[in-house]
Amino acid sequence: MQRLALRCALALSLGLTAVGTLGAPSASAATGTITGLAGKCLDVAGAGSADGTAVQIYDCNGTAAQQWTVGSDGTIRALGKCLDITGNSTANGAQLQLWTCAGSANQQWTVTAARDIVNPAANKCLDVTGSSSANGTRTQIWTCSGAANQKWTAPAAGGTTPPTTAPMAVAPYLYNGWGNPPSPTTVMNATGVKWFTLAFVLSNGYCNPQWDGGRALTGGVDQSTINTVRANGGDVVPSFGGYSGNKLESSCSSAGELAAAYQKVISAYSLKAIDIDIEADAYSNGTVQQRTVDALKTVKANNPGIKVYVTIGTGQSGPDTSLINRAASSGLTVDAWTIMPFDFGGAGQNMGTLTQRAAEGLKTALKNAYGYSDDAAYRDMGISSMNGITDNNETVTTTDFQTILGYAQAHHLARLTFWSANRDRPCPGAYPNDDTCSGVSQSNWQFTSIFAQYTG
Repeated sequence: MQRLALRCALALSLGLTAVGTLGAPSASAATGTITGLAGKCLDVAGAGSADGTAVQIYDCNGTAAQQWTVGSDGTIRALGKCLDITGNSTANGAQLQLWTCAGSANQQWTVTAARDIVNPAANKCLDVTGSSSANGTRTQIWTCSGAANQKWTAPAAGGTTPPTTAPMAVAPYLYNGWGNPPSPTTVMNATGVKWFTLAFVLSNGYCNPQWDGGRALTGGVDQSTINTVRANGGDVVPSFGGYSGNKLESSCSSAGELAAAYQKVISAYSLKAIDIDIEADAYSNGTVQQRTVDALKTVKANNPGIKVYVTIGTGQSGPDTSLINRAASSGLTVDAWTIMPFDFGGAGQNMGTLTQRAAEGLKTALKNAYGYSDDAAYRDMGISSMNGITDNNETVTTTDFQTILGYAQAHHLARLTFWSANRDRPCPGAYPNDDTCSGVSQSNWQFTSIFAQYTG
């Protein structure tokens, strides 16, 4: 296969007490949405406030039926009533409902740092029945398993829901060149992901940006994809570079010309973010590196607020530091230095563990280059994995993605993505090695659904 791309644990330990209260929640309560599987919101069915009204998941819509108050008294409330386990049951499968607050054990909840919502009396987790992300799926309690259908992002008592960069930070690669690209609408509806990294912008042989170096910048399938994503409430991060083809960074003769080429794409689509995907040998050339650094400085100066991501390969102990050091010495800061932790000799090893090891090497490189603290370095980092079987016969599983997600949450990484949405489905037969499927056991869009849980 020709490889085209090497592709916050929320501190919500609320200390909730085991004693309820009949009145309003205390001043230390916080109100906001509680989001979970596939980005869906915990929702009161029909916005009803009657005792016994079902609690379900549903598309987030900003209504009062999705505004939950998490209090230091242990309650989680909506529409003036409490989140309640039907019949005071502690059994797996007991459904959740809305009920008049009574201070009882079946209305007590603890939001953990691991993003579980636990009923202490039952010692069970708030769970989406059957792991279904369909609107209207009931919630229940179930033995805590760490599964995606038990992970929630809730407002923290004593404040408001923490701001999140996740909608932009989580942006799986989508490639229209080949690989039977999926409909972005299908992936968005199934997973809740809102952003895609659209690959790849290349040179047509001169300093002129085109999709894959041959498709018109506007008016074709790539623009149609962007329009579709935006019509569904999302957006895209065009990626410049990739593994194959002519690179603008080499074709343009100066930093000024390269900045103008980047700007042409930014202006064509009124972009909020770009990705510079550095994989080819040309980038090891010092002249090309400096040209890229200087061009990105111009782009940032001319487009206040734009996010600039730089994606680079890595070894198991971290990436080559030459470009990072050059950028730091030239005064260029980017919004995420993103490593691609695969195709680096991990066959037969645990790719989740290797990814964390490589990321720690990136952290050290950023600390050394920029003088960052650990926290500042983590917040300037990203991970761009590859789902399934890689070009070097490494195997990245859904379990590895859960490991990577946990690492990203714990350290508040700036970017979490992978190559690619095209591959995020099971193969109908033998692995074809053509980027149409992952080659591992999975359900459709399962890798995307895992990363879509990222909250920043």
